[in-house]
Amino acid sequence: MSEQTLTGEGVTPQAGTGTVVWYRPDTSLTDAIDDETIPPSDRSAERDRFETTRRRAREELEAERDRTADHVGQEEAAVFDAHIQFLTDPQIEDSVSTAIDAGSSAERAVQTAFEDPIAQFEGMDGKMAERADDLRDVRDRLIRSLTGNERVNLTTLPAGSVLLADRLTPSDTAQLNPNQVSGFATVTGGRTSHAAIFARSLGLPAVVGVGSELKRIEEGSNVIINGATDEIVVNPNDETLAAIDTGTTVDVRPNRVETTDGTEIEVAANVGRPTELARAVEQGADGIGLYRTEFLFLDRETPPTEREQYETYVEALEAFPDGRVVVRTLDIGGDKQISYLDLPDEENPFLGERGIRRSLGVDEDLFETQLRALLRAAADTSGGTLSVMFPLVSTVAELDAALDYVDTVAGSLQAEGIEYAIPELGVMIETPSAVFMADEFTDRVDFLSVGTNDLAQYVMAAARENERVADLHDPLHPPVLRALHRSVEAAHRSDIWIGMCGEMAGDLTFTELLVGLGFDELSMSAVTIPKVKSNIVTTEKARASDVAARALTANTRSDVTNIINNQ
Repeated sequence: MSEQTLTGEGVTPQAGTGTVVWYRPDTSLTDAIDDETIPPSDRSAERDRFETTRRRAREELEAERDRTADHVGQEEAAVFDAHIQFLTDPQIEDSVSTAIDAGSSAERAVQTAFEDPIAQFEGMDGKMAERADDLRDVRDRLIRSLTGNERVNLTTLPAGSVLLADRLTPSDTAQLNPNQVSGFATVTGGRTSHAAIFARSLGLPAVVGVGSELKRIEEGSNVIINGATDEIVVNPNDETLAAIDTGTTVDVRPNRVETTDGTEIEVAANVGRPTELARAVEQGADGIGLYRTEFLFLDRETPPTEREQYETYVEALEAFPDGRVVVRTLDIGGDKQISYLDLPDEENPFLGERGIRRSLGVDEDLFETQLRALLRAAADTSGGTLSVMFPLVSTVAELDAALDYVDTVAGSLQAEGIEYAIPELGVMIETPSAVFMADEFTDRVDFLSVGTNDLAQYVMAAARENERVADLHDPLHPPVLRALHRSVEAAHRSDIWIGMCGEMAGDLTFTELLVGLGFDELSMSAVTIPKVKSNIVTTEKARASDVAARALTANTRSDVTNIINNQ
């Protein structure tokens, strides 16, 4: 058959080739449910059956969350916490109970209870619309268990498989093994879908939102999934195959790397909990560029103690005895919620009480405990260097207050005769105000670290969760690039280092640009570290600086794209 090309939206700048395996989960799962009326005498048993199934589903979700955290990342695993919340949602629980009281079987009651919430989310935009897939995932998990059906096992796909599907749920995507699967493509979805996020974290070639044309590709066909060009090539000829760089032979580089002309770039990992440390080491991370400590506060009824936190931070330092571990102080609010804290119900939580604003206010006690643990860990000589950064700082007054807290905690520890040390202290650059005040910040701290996800959101006034403005949430827009440049210049004027821990750091398309802009450190999901290091060792700093300089003069995103693609 002749070669054919389909287009969608590439979500990873990588390509893979393989044999098509169609994923068609049992679409008749809900259609096959019996409509029989349950007699009153048996309805109590139906409620018990539902409760037993719900407990089992929670155990499965907790196991999947832990497995995903270990193999993909803590932030990606957080989707399963949302699924657990759906299991205990009062609206759904009441609807199931009402339906069973009216004579529905447990499985029919579950189907009925989820109908309205799914329809409500489908009518929304962006990430909220994607919650419909989350609800389907939870609904189908319950119904499968109640009816005795087993989920299709995607962990056993043969090596070299390219998975095609209408859609992939978080539970589906979490099963994919990047050592077995060469890539995937879906009929629906966008760059912010769970499938896309998992693909980037796993380093899997993926193209989503291809449309109904994807269904024409037959099982067993040979295809190329090219996330860099947004294409799926069916029955590629020898010439096309020869031109594809799948990047499958990238070696892990355990040592620090430098450009061809001798500029060293630190390549670190983003982690959320201790179980991710080993994977970061295995992938050749030079250290930890972002330790998201809010994940230590999840999945529990009370905050972690000072001792628990101290031991966690020391464990991270011991994992990188010759490296640096950058710990971000508690960053909750926005899309990060903790059940036992009194978090406000804000109309726009990303512009509300979050990050350092809470640490200097309602979460003052948590902040003090965390700083005590961090200063104690900084004195431990068995591991690497500890650095601590404050999130969402937007004013000098906030930074001064945070630094005063550090001094106060140090004084308390000294008075108690407890060994401590002052770690490197830094600020996350996430807001336009932080960019404008960067020179004042650098007079007070030892480093800066840019969170590009939030910075792009705030610079472009484009909510990360709103798909309608997704094209604005792109770090290649000239205002965002100029904000990055201004931050780098401020850091280097004060002779301090600057890193990047946002999603942009791990995007292979941007490595040369970021080197050219002058970043000293890049931090990312562990799985992408080998490829970024490979990019760095083939990059010439002088040429990269020229690319960055030209990009900074561009007026449009398309002009920037053309420049970094050497067009």
